[in-house]
Amino acid sequence: MISQGQPLVIVVTGPTASGKSALALALAERRGGTVINADAMQTYDAFPILTAQPTAEERARAPHALYGVLPLGEIVSAARWRTMATDEIERTLGEGRLPILCGGSGLYLRTLMKGIAPIPDAPAELREQANADWAALGAGAFRARLARHDPAIVARLKPGDRQRHVRAWEVWQATGRPLSAWQEGEASAAPWSFVTVLLAPERPWLRDRIEARFDDMLAGGIAAEARAVFDRRPDPAWPGLKAHGAPELFRHFRGEMSLDEVRRVAIDHTRQYAKRQMTWFRHQMTPDLVFDPRADQSLGAIEKFLDNPDT
Repeated sequence: MISQGQPLVIVVTGPTASGKSALALALAERRGGTVINADAMQTYDAFPILTAQPTAEERARAPHALYGVLPLGEIVSAARWRTMATDEIERTLGEGRLPILCGGSGLYLRTLMKGIAPIPDAPAELREQANADWAALGAGAFRARLARHDPAIVARLKPGDRQRHVRAWEVWQATGRPLSAWQEGEASAAPWSFVTVLLAPERPWLRDRIEARFDDMLAGGIAAEARAVFDRRPDPAWPGLKAHGAPELFRHFRGEMSLDEVRRVAIDHTRQYAKRQMTWFRHQMTPDLVFDPRADQSLGAIEKFLDNPDT
């Protein structure tokens, strides 16, 4: 909600393919805003089409930030994104513009809005050793080893989530304290007032939208885009390679899947992801405004709310 005396930040969120980017852009044009990316995969530079980053024409209509700014091999944790987003919000406010966060990475948004306990950075050599251990031991043995020191964090992690298991192990190695204990520390709240807009479409509409968008991406050149990355022989552990459609296209290039199979599997995985996002939003977020994107009334309603927050 809007609080007197605090700078205003708008959050536009919702599941993938729900129309967040179009709404954020329209709002930025109307209110003199800057669109700041809040989607993990859109921070990477190699898959602008596959991750549905704003086009050059869209970026010309309003300033955008944090899109395609990191190489695929870098880790974008919630804490790191919070730091990057904080810098962009302050820069945007300093320019007299309205910060508009746009994306579906709910954990990132919660970390920014609610705060995060300070967790020390681990030395790079510890991360390298942890990744090597994961490869050598296998996911199951690595997980069992971590559970002996931090059972609480293991209980919250999916068995195959290499990145988060490695992060938990490196924190334990660097500090002698479990990551779960660090996360229970006191969090620092953000110094802004947030208005959160959630796009909550009906499932059949979103399923069709996801399918149509992936077909548009295929026509727009994602195969060539992914092939350029594949030919560089990237490290399979790079977190940016998790973009929906990239693993399937890589299997196609290795002769393991037809392009029709790529399409089917990628669309199915994206639909599953959208379902998980909506589950998270329902349980973890209390938005100020909720819209069905089909209604085409959201922009006017948002502006009315911003101009008359007490009505």
